[in-house]
Amino acid sequence: MKFSTLTLIALFVCMIMSNQMMNAQTQKIGYVDTEVILKQLPEAQEADKKLKEVATKFQDTLVAMQKDLSEKLEQYKKQESMMTVDAKKKEEDMLKNIQQSMLQYQEEKFGNTGEIRKMQESFLTPIRDRILLTIKEVSKDEKFNFILDKVNPALLYADDKFDLTFKVLDKIRRNSK
Repeated sequence: MKFSTLTLIALFVCMIMSNQMMNAQTQKIGYVDTEVILKQLPEAQEADKKLKEVATKFQDTLVAMQKDLSEKLEQYKKQESMMTVDAKKKEEDMLKNIQQSMLQYQEEKFGNTGEIRKMQESFLTPIRDRILLTIKEVSKDEKFNFILDKVNPALLYADDKFDLTFKVLDKIRRNSK
């Protein structure tokens, strides 16, 4: 009798563990390296080439502005001792204005909301959208539940049946009453 009960308990535990292992095996998780994908796509390579060309032109202009400022600053230092107070003030204001316009140009072209960033977004957004759509299609075809990005820690695809958003929200709302 003891042996049968022990055997039944062991069998029951094995069934539970087997069921849990089967559930774990049915969830498939994959990853992609989006940088490798981007480097292989001709349209991404073309976008990168265009961005580099524009950035080089902007950088050349910035270098010319810096050179102009340096020359005027050097000229000012040479003539400073012979200048009147008003002339010094006028020259210093002019140099500050040149420096300000140079910094403003740099921000407008290379800043977080600058032209380079905007161009990058306009070029890469359609490419990224296409990549994400293809990842979703491959995930469904291959029956993956989750796809992660190898390079950037991001979840690129998740099967909707694993979305707990509204369950969590519902529980929060019930607990706050």
